[in-house]
Amino acid sequence: MKKNDYLERILGARVYDVAVETPLEFASGLSARTGNRLLLKREDMQPVFSFKLRGAYNKMAQLPAAVLKRGVITASAGNHAQGVALAAQQLACHATIVMPVTTPQIKIAAVKARAAHVVLHGDSYDEAYLHARVLGRRRGLAFVHPYDDPDVIAGQGTIAMEMLRQHPGAIHAIFVPVGGGGLISGIAAYVKRLRPEIKMIGVEPVDADAMYRSLKAGRRVKLAQVGLFADGVAVKQVGRETFRLCRELVDDVIRVDTDAICAAIKDVFEDTRAVLEPAGALAIAGIKAYAGRTGIRGKTLVAIASGANMNFDRLRFVAEEAELGEKREAVLAVTIPERPGSFREFCGLIGARNITEFNYRYADPKQAHVFVGLQVRDRNETRKLVQRLRRHRLHTLDFSENELAKLHVRYTVGGHAPTVDDEILYRFEFPERPGALMKFLSAMSRGWNISLFHYRNHGADYGRVLVGMQVPPRDKRGFRAFLARVGYPWREETNNPAYKLFLG
Repeated sequence: MKKNDYLERILGARVYDVAVETPLEFASGLSARTGNRLLLKREDMQPVFSFKLRGAYNKMAQLPAAVLKRGVITASAGNHAQGVALAAQQLACHATIVMPVTTPQIKIAAVKARAAHVVLHGDSYDEAYLHARVLGRRRGLAFVHPYDDPDVIAGQGTIAMEMLRQHPGAIHAIFVPVGGGGLISGIAAYVKRLRPEIKMIGVEPVDADAMYRSLKAGRRVKLAQVGLFADGVAVKQVGRETFRLCRELVDDVIRVDTDAICAAIKDVFEDTRAVLEPAGALAIAGIKAYAGRTGIRGKTLVAIASGANMNFDRLRFVAEEAELGEKREAVLAVTIPERPGSFREFCGLIGARNITEFNYRYADPKQAHVFVGLQVRDRNETRKLVQRLRRHRLHTLDFSENELAKLHVRYTVGGHAPTVDDEILYRFEFPERPGALMKFLSAMSRGWNISLFHYRNHGADYGRVLVGMQVPPRDKRGFRAFLARVGYPWREETNNPAYKLFLG
């Protein structure tokens, strides 16, 4: 199919039986902060709080009556599942949704409330997807792909049709969250046909950047693992058709980290009082990064606010990380002399700043290590504070960008373990399900001892776990086999300075 064929498909897409035309809203606070006119396309205001029902319904509405009568099946952990369930209700057909067993109960309940049949299978989307394909073939059910289908892509493209009608004036760029690529493919196919001067910019998390890597490599790249914070875009490999369209139509892909996504959620809340999910705030985080990188001023920029299916329990983590994302919290490790009066001198150097966190543990008779969080205006103030402390001969490390320090060390500062030999440190993402820890422990060699363990619930579909293990050097090959056997996303932190300073 040629990219130009999508214009007719989008113009004829059947989405408004279930979807609404969402507003294109001016974001005053974000506009003032970025120096540009920023508009939000409020897809979070759809009946299922996400754009996904557009593509799902358009695909299902095109199916022959005999196919609909047999029923449809899909795999999804959230928004696409709700879109298919709503479309099935409207079209009076039966829908089976395969969801990972790690899916939060609130999402499962939302799908069941629309009379869809839920099958729980696997720990990840990929496992659920493979099971759905098997079930679909066995039962003769039509599969509704979340993104890699021309009718799904065309359904999402109706967003662009609305935007250009709502704002016929100049637009410098449109920023779109990217997972499998269906949303940006549909929007780009319409925009580039009618307004080719408008830049199409995708936005991905740094730890789920399959489209960025694929475009850079010139071929579809499959990620070994993906970060799950922005679960709506946590896709290991983009679609064939979406990749083809993005190679032709997308101008750039920007990557942002978790802190930036949390800050964007807060920004949108302050402008609209709406709480976006992490994937829903990606485009806003991308605009802020783009404006900071290019120095662009006075232009009209559009962001797709793609969804608001946020787990309430996750808000605590978002609030904590938002300050870091805005660069308004400094996280420092400072070594001070272990003598009377040194703590008071240190506090005097900090000045009248608000302390957000303070952890201290006696280290030895000569020195003490302090882990401190401070409110600052920006990273420039953090840099000046670090320089000031160092000028007073206090060894200072800036951990404001150190994930281990922010996620674990700040909650586990308690002293060293000098008698623990051969300790290695790893961060894992455990699926939030019964048996996840037992699977981990069962896969371990009986000769390895767990010397440190920290878990903190962040309200997500997975748990962030820090594990210290005593693994003799001779067992390195066996340890690599253990990592592969467990299959949980991991990152080694043995050489992280935060670990060495406070825990190692």
